[in-house]
Amino acid sequence: MEAVLDLYELPHNPEVPVVCMDEKPVVLHADSRASIPMTEGKPKRVDYEYIRNGTTNVFCGVEPKAGVYFNKVTPSRSAFEFAQFLSEIAAHYKDAKKIILVMDNLSTHKEKSLLDFFGEKEGQKLWSRFHVAYTPKHASWLNQAEIAIGMYQRQCLGGTRIPDISVLKKKTAFWNKAINSKRATINWSFSKVDARDKFDYG
Repeated sequence: MEAVLDLYELPHNPEVPVVCMDEKPVVLHADSRASIPMTEGKPKRVDYEYIRNGTTNVFCGVEPKAGVYFNKVTPSRSAFEFAQFLSEIAAHYKDAKKIILVMDNLSTHKEKSLLDFFGEKEGQKLWSRFHVAYTPKHASWLNQAEIAIGMYQRQCLGGTRIPDISVLKKKTAFWNKAINSKRATINWSFSKVDARDKFDYG
């Protein structure tokens, strides 16, 4: 826990950015009946019945101190899709000396995912661009990507039904553009001192 908190206390450094990532499952729902459009004095009305169209995945990444967000919609959270997502993050920080990556210890969050997808040489080269910091088990709250996911849930997904992956991709691309134009940083204030006091150790 303290190793992760130490990383969060580092000053912002474009050459060594601290990036947090996690995944979010999204259930796809389509309307079973056409909604009744909004009219003067009456809100839009949606039937309570819906058609469930399965689930999909969103990889969510954020550089908290710079307000940079990476959300990528994929059919699942497979090892290959994880490898592609890391490749996109690395491409964004092509001039960085090292990318500090905070994430949980999921079985796909390993170098092997990159080796299997890109091959040994390219996979090792890509993995070497990251310094990986795994959050402890049962400590997802330590990952600032959870905060970014909450923002994405409220501002992008909201209470609307999303019928298919195509619509989700369009909504996500629009949200990425909007949130990155704002450079909305995350003000993390929980420190090692707070941790020792809260959990009564040290």
